[in-house]
Amino acid sequence: ADAEREAVLMKIIKQIGIIFAICWISTVIEALLPFSFPASVIGMILLLLCLITGVLKIHHIQEKSDFLLSNMAFFFIPAGVGMINYLDILAQNLIPLIVISVISTFITFAATVYSMKLALKLLNRRKQK
Repeated sequence: ADAEREAVLMKIIKQIGIIFAICWISTVIEALLPFSFPASVIGMILLLLCLITGVLKIHHIQEKSDFLLSNMAFFFIPAGVGMINYLDILAQNLIPLIVISVISTFITFAATVYSMKLALKLLNRRKQK
């Protein structure tokens, strides 16, 4: 029983280490770039490249990734609380914010629809060959 617990604990520590290492590397890359680019985006690109090239396998980060995704709402709390400090500015710009939100939502829906149509078209074309 203790050996199993140790194995599970080591797996968790390894997965957290991999995720933190990618975050750290992305922060270093951000600091070295001559232009501004978010480290979080760099980290996602690095993770994608590692998964595509096979340097990392899904099982290397599966449990911790699932945990982080299932608790994603928790990470938005600081941003939500921070917005309270700027309620007066938000109230002054309420109509433009609503308009932007509605328009960007429709653009996102349209982009999703057309992306899916294109993907289905390409899949159907592939099946016909």
